Order: sequence, then C-alpha cells, then structure tokens
Amino acid sequence: MASFSFGAGNAAKLARLPLYGLGRLATLVIPRTDRWAFGCGAGVGDGPLALWRVAAADGRRAVWLSTSEAEATEAAALGIPTVPRLSWRGFWATARAGVLVVAYGTGDVNPYAVSGGFLVQLWHGIPLKRIGLDSAETLRFPLLPDTRPVRMALAAAYRRTQRRIRLLPAASHLVRGRLETAFGLPDDRIAVTGEPRVDVLSAGTAEARRERARALLSAALGALPASAGLVLYAPTWRDGAPDPAVPTPEEWREIVDALVAADLVLLVRSHRLGAGAYKPPFPTERVRDLGAGRLRDITAALPGLDALVTDYSSLAYDAGLVPLPVLYLAPDLAEYRDRRGFYGTYAEVAGSDFATTWAELLAQLRALAADDGERAARTARSAALSRRVHAFRDGGNARRVYDAILARSGRARTRGHR
Repeated sequence: MASFSFGAGNAAKLARLPLYGLGRLATLVIPRTDRWAFGCGAGVGDGPLALWRVAAADGRRAVWLSTSEAEATEAAALGIPTVPRLSWRGFWATARAGVLVVAYGTGDVNPYAVSGGFLVQLWHGIPLKRIGLDSAETLRFPLLPDTRPVRMALAAAYRRTQRRIRLLPAASHLVRGRLETAFGLPDDRIAVTGEPRVDVLSAGTAEARRERARALLSAALGALPASAGLVLYAPTWRDGAPDPAVPTPEEWREIVDALVAADLVLLVRSHRLGAGAYKPPFPTERVRDLGAGRLRDITAALPGLDALVTDYSSLAYDAGLVPLPVLYLAPDLAEYRDRRGFYGTYAEVAGSDFATTWAELLAQLRALAADDGERAARTARSAALSRRVHAFRDGGNARRVYDAILARSGRARTRGHR
C-alpha cells in the first residue's frame, strides 16, 4: 500500500519551483481558448467525470489529462480523449484551455500551465477532518522546525496558490464556511451548487441506483453470496502513518466469525494513499478487497451496500443520500483530533456510541443485522446528518456547477464552441 504525506508533498513542490516559474512565463504569452481541460488525482471519476458529461453533452471541446496508460484506456472506453498529464502535449493542452477542472489540486492537470486559466476546484468530499489552512498537517515541511514563522511562511505560499481557484462548489452553506477558511478564498469564489460527484446518488429511482451499484460491485469483485449483506469498511488517510485499526490475527478470527453468523461480507477499502494491509491470515470469502485498483470511484456503488463502517471519512456524509446505516470505528480519536482536528466535534457526526475497538464494532454490527429497529435508527441518523450538509438531492449539481462556470468565466453557451 502506497503512502503519502503533506510534508513529502511540500518538499516535492519546492524542488519543482523552477518549473513552475518557467510555466508561469510561458502562460503569459500562450493564448487560452474556449477548450476545457479535466483531471482527477484519483483517476477517471469523481466530480470531474460528472461535470465532463454535462459539458460534453453541451458540445464543449475538452480533454482529460491522464497519468497512465490504464487511465487513458479507461477514459477512451467512455469516449473521452486524453493526453499524458506530464508531457509537452499535456502542458500545451493545459496552457491552451480556458477552463481547468480538478478535484484534488492543480496536479490533476499539468501543474506548470495553470496560471491564467479559469480554475474550477471541485474537491473530493465534504470535510469532516480539517483541511487546507485549517489543519496544521498542510503546513508541515520535512527538515524544517514546526514553528510559527515556518507555518506562517507556508500558509502565505498556500494562500497564493489557492487564489488561482476561480470557482469552488460547496454542498451547502454549512460546508461553504469550511471551504472558505480551508482554502483562504473570498466568499464570491465559492458557490452553493451541490457536489457533482454525488449526483449519481440522487438521479433516477432508488431501485435503479441499487441495481446499477450491485452491477458495479459484481464487476469489481466477481460473484457475491446472493443472500449476504454487504458492509463497506472505509478508513480514512492518516498522512502516511500506519492505520491503527488493522486487525490482529485474533481479531480477524473474531471478525470472520461475526460475519458468518450474521451472513455478511466485509468489503475493505483502505485509503489509496494510506498505509495499512487488511488481509486475513487465513482464506475466507467473507472479507473482500475493494480498493481503488478494483473500483476507481466508490460513490456510485454506495446504493448497493447494506451498511458503511468508517472512522473520519467524508463517505459518512454521502451515505445519508442513499440512505445507509453508518457505524464508526475510531481507535485513535484523541490522537487524530489533536494532530488533524475536526470541524465541530466528532460526536456531532458519529454520535456518542462510536466504537474504539473491533470487539465493540462487531457488537454493533451484530445488533444492526439482527434488529430492524436498530437498522432503522442508524439509517435515520445517517439521513439526518446528510440533510445538514447536502442542500440539493435532485441529481442536478453538475448542471448547476456548469452553469456557474459559464456565468463566471464569460464562456458563451454555444455548442462546439472553439
């Protein structure tokens, strides 16, 4: 499992400062057009793909910046033209595009050619844990002391970089406030439109969404027991640190015994940038890997599940759109809160009955499987949480973002506009 940390990322950016400077000079003389460029740090999916579909249907000429042959092949299967992100073609495509769409950062497209473009930062989830300027993790740098002057200098550099963002969609006014402080942006750069990436959880009927989700899961995992309930376990990223919830061999036996008794299958999706191996030390069909290598974007698969288990992931907010019952396993709450921090309190999201050990979590999972009242209560709590943070549930978020881009960038609504 690959790991990544903010400190390492900051060091890499510093080493590439000359390239950023050269790219800035080049974009001063390269004219931008009405073409669009899309990219996503997690691959072909998330908000950029949802927005791509709306833009393509309106005749926008656009390209996807790919990071690998596999990503290019996946995009081609969807009818999306690509160019390699870190290539001269990628630089030119980014430098010529009038609108740039990303979900993680400017590295989603060619980062050296972003200056001067209308940058749309879709982000990739409603923040529960603090992000950006609201988190000390963002402002760490290896080999430099974690002192106030160093943090202030890094914060100033971060603000300058984020000022390139011209539009940052928010799921609701509550979320808007978090994004405002995290990115250091004025309020006119943030629009409450809903997130394009969750349109798939609202469009169409509930039955159609579940059928489509089950098909995605079957394609990723192969045959699944017809009668078994599907529980997704999705721990969040810990800035490159090992995941403290990886079960011991004894805990794996308890987990599998509980899954068999309740007729459940545990689908494990550790964070793609995390550091934790979730593999039982014995063969079992009750625990299945559902990492990003098997299913790129988990959002569309949520309606095919029967429950979610997480710690501090933004999936907790999305699950309520299904709605799904959510259980929380937080073995390192105090440490994570002190190092990363939360927006509000953890109990406001997880309640006061979150588990801190696998034994506690398994007891809750047994109750969820056996008691319809418990399932109904957990589902209602999840839906209520979602209503607090999602202002829209009509499947039209990507369209609203698209309209906001046209209005704010001055791009005329003309099909096939060059």
